Amino acid sequence: MNKEIRDVRICFVIPTYNEALNINPLLSRLTELYGDLDVAFLIVDDESPDGTAHLVREFMEKVDGRVRLIQGKRRGLGDAYVRGMTHAIDTLGADVIVQMDADFSHDPAAAGRLLDRIAGGADVAIGSRYVAGGSLDERWHAGRRLLSRWGNRLARWIGGLKGISDCTAGFKAIRAEKLREAKIESVQARGYVFQVDLLHRLINCGARVVEEPIHFRERERGETKLGMLNMLEFFFSVLLLRLRSHLTFVKFSLVGTCGVFVNLGSFSLLIELGLNKFLASPTAILASIISNFLMNNHWTFGDRAMTSRRSVRGFKFMIVSMTTLLLSYTVFVVLSMLFPKVLPVLLQAGGIAPGALLNYYLNSRWTFREASREE
Repeated sequence: MNKEIRDVRICFVIPTYNEALNINPLLSRLTELYGDLDVAFLIVDDESPDGTAHLVREFMEKVDGRVRLIQGKRRGLGDAYVRGMTHAIDTLGADVIVQMDADFSHDPAAAGRLLDRIAGGADVAIGSRYVAGGSLDERWHAGRRLLSRWGNRLARWIGGLKGISDCTAGFKAIRAEKLREAKIESVQARGYVFQVDLLHRLINCGARVVEEPIHFRERERGETKLGMLNMLEFFFSVLLLRLRSHLTFVKFSLVGTCGVFVNLGSFSLLIELGLNKFLASPTAILASIISNFLMNNHWTFGDRAMTSRRSVRGFKFMIVSMTTLLLSYTVFVVLSMLFPKVLPVLLQAGGIAPGALLNYYLNSRWTFREASREE
């Protein structure tokens, strides 16, 4: 194993439900393989009626104190991972998280290769079934193979994960700093779609993702938790994920629509009051810019963690606003010269579109840029 990985704190996060037949062999294997690292093995067990949690406690007390246990109500795989990863980072001080199943479908020895990829510079190392060298258990029937393949295609096409071969993989090593940037604590996906949601967030944070081929084994002991409800949740959640990825633009567009009414309403009012149209136009544009800033700052981009103070954002916004005003006003003047007989309010509307597009691009990429992109 790469010697650089020995300088970081590693935490294996393993959700369990009714894994009494697997948990002791798994923990024995993991502590044997990685016992010489700065490591913790965190089991997240949610109301297993078969005594899984009891076996974990016994292992902690009698075999290896680096094994940890947290429990909670059963709310799905995603909820368990969110609590486990958050605990690993905030309480156990993990620098790298390894997530894996408890049923030996993920070979514990393969985690070492994922950790080597992290040491080599990756932010996320995926144990992939679908890259060259990866494989599936020969006992997988054709229907299950087809479902897995199309689930991955759905995640790539609809979920926006192009370039990733195994989007639904549950075997990963991830840098804790990237999980913080991805706001792991805010992930709402509870079922298997958690894997897609998390990967989507990590990629949006600029994470360097690599895939390491693995062999995915069929479980030998216990029963699978994947059912029809999980499949339905996966399908609809991926669709919602795609919509959410465009939510910022949708909100910005709604704010922009309000700005259009402010712009045209102010312009019409000023014209009615007798102000020259060439003075009314920039005044109306400025009024809409101010209203747009207030709404964008508190609503559209309100959930972004930004390092710059509001006064700095205001200064940046004014620069963008002046640029936008210049573009919109130039279009208005040109249109007024080309079509002198057209109603002034229609010419004013003609200058809004190019200004709105430039406004969104500059404000999204510069004024309201997220902290992770500025650092």
